[in-house]
Amino acid sequence: MKTSNPPAGFFVTGTDTEVGKTLVSGALILKLKQLGHNVAGFKPVVAGTYQDKDQHLVNEDLETLRLAADTRLSGQVLCPYILNTPAAPHLVAQAAGIDLDIKVIEAAYQAVATQCDAVVVEGAGGFLVPLNDQTNLSEVAQLIGLPVILVVGMRLGCINHALLTYEAIKMRHLPIAGWVANALEEEMSLLQENLLTLRKRIDAPYLGLIPSLPNDLQKPVNAPYSMEALQFAAQHISLP
Repeated sequence: MKTSNPPAGFFVTGTDTEVGKTLVSGALILKLKQLGHNVAGFKPVVAGTYQDKDQHLVNEDLETLRLAADTRLSGQVLCPYILNTPAAPHLVAQAAGIDLDIKVIEAAYQAVATQCDAVVVEGAGGFLVPLNDQTNLSEVAQLIGLPVILVVGMRLGCINHALLTYEAIKMRHLPIAGWVANALEEEMSLLQENLLTLRKRIDAPYLGLIPSLPNDLQKPVNAPYSMEALQFAAQHISLP
């Protein structure tokens, strides 16, 4: 199902929701821009909006991707399905009578890809999040064909979640560009030991550990990450 000649970029997935996919995606955009790429962010679907200072409904993930890319492309261009309720996308869409169509997602991605030479696609939740009764986000990753970067939220239970996700990516014969460890707000017990365990078991490049963000860089509720937070994250990871 891969698109022919896909542009440079990555598909960023995670071990769960709220593990740092948006932070890593924004940091990757900054690093690609440093190499001279014209980069855009993209999300297949988002669930959860808030009103900005101009009383527009926006999504914090999309606003972070727009900030990182410094793009004038609107959220509607960067994401074909913007759902207001913060819950599982397929359930929110079902309640609203919306079909999350994988072909619509692919067309939206291609439209963004034609306007740049690199795209960072951020998934929603984990790798197998359903879109409807038939499809899930892993099929989006297969359809667009970008190398996958796995974000591991370093907390209790992450080893199992990371290895299961890694196996799911491999089973779909997708290229794994690497994985990023994100320390989240509170550093987990035995962090380095957990990292060593994962590095022994994930046969893909380890791209770095993002330490817990300092208090002044923590993301406020209903707001994107700051540029300073994205720059902090970018300093701690490498491109594949």
